[in-house]
Amino acid sequence: QVQLVESGGGLVQPGGSLILSCTASGSIFSSNAMAWYRQAPGKERELVATITSGGGWTNYVDSVKGRFTISRDNAKNTVYLQMNSLKPEDTAVYYCNRYPSGWPYWGQGTQVTVSS
Repeated sequence: QVQLVESGGGLVQPGGSLILSCTASGSIFSSNAMAWYRQAPGKERELVATITSGGGWTNYVDSVKGRFTISRDNAKNTVYLQMNSLKPEDTAVYYCNRYPSGWPYWGQGTQVTVSS
């Protein structure tokens, strides 16, 4: 089974930046589109950004357009999320998974807290 390990979260002030990483085990990573999701306290998990298997096409939820950038390195089985101009409403646990149909086992996620 594929294992997903997210990292890079932390506490950052409004306006700050973070880079999240997600590494997937297994050789099937490069043939799959990937996505970043987030779940804030008391809310449903939401899709944040997607990227095609080759990395040539990306898409974002409106609330992060122009601030977040998704990318991937298939040689490292890793997908990234560059987050700039962070806002308190970006506070959530961030997860990655295959898109559109996720692998059944989610990683532990990485906590991002935006606060002064």
